[in-house]
Amino acid sequence: MLNNASVMERYEYKYLLDAEQTRYLCRCLNGHMQPDAYGRTSIASLYYDTPDRRLIRRSLEKPAYKEKLRLRSYGLATEDSPVFLELKRKADGIVYKRRIQCDTARAERFMEGGDPFGAGGQINRELAAFRDQYRLLEPSCLIIYDRTAYFESGGDLRLTIDENPRYRTEGLALDLSMDGRLLLDPGWTILEVKLQQAMPLWLSSILSGGNIYKTSFSKYGEAYRRQMSEKHQLMAA
Repeated sequence: MLNNASVMERYEYKYLLDAEQTRYLCRCLNGHMQPDAYGRTSIASLYYDTPDRRLIRRSLEKPAYKEKLRLRSYGLATEDSPVFLELKRKADGIVYKRRIQCDTARAERFMEGGDPFGAGGQINRELAAFRDQYRLLEPSCLIIYDRTAYFESGGDLRLTIDENPRYRTEGLALDLSMDGRLLLDPGWTILEVKLQQAMPLWLSSILSGGNIYKTSFSKYGEAYRRQMSEKHQLMAA
């Protein structure tokens, strides 16, 4: 998690689970996968967008290619704790992630037009090119959730379960709090399956047995929909 720069390329599939399905899945994972060393971790992701929210509006159109930029912390960020500036792209079903480790002050200077990071090479250049292409990028939405990650020993399969996904559009800083408004009804979770090859048959069987089916869901996208719905309701009142 603490590498200076990293590259990820994989397939990612999402599922929405109710409380019963979540319990079922956790039982069935015994003997196949185990939680990673970090256990249950609270994660906050600060999404950047243009003033007219071009990036998320484009993403909600479900294009073949889309991209987003976010600053992520594991737990409440402090002045000295590492955060990760991530450029995430999706093309033809494959997710490509580039990220650089830094601190919040360095990330803010970079987003305001400061010099690229001192390490990272190609990743550094891609981040700077993205920032310069869209210009005027600003903090748009903070997404927070409590994640338990599972791994398969000796394999590339990774599975995460996100509880209490929440958001806020004010107080957009990683060092203020981990509070936010719930994105889902209480008890519901978000399952993400991340792999580089085909899904193993044992996992497909577990998901099918629990009536757990793939869906299209974006935490930032759902937060944006809710924000727009509330805005329209206020205008109509």
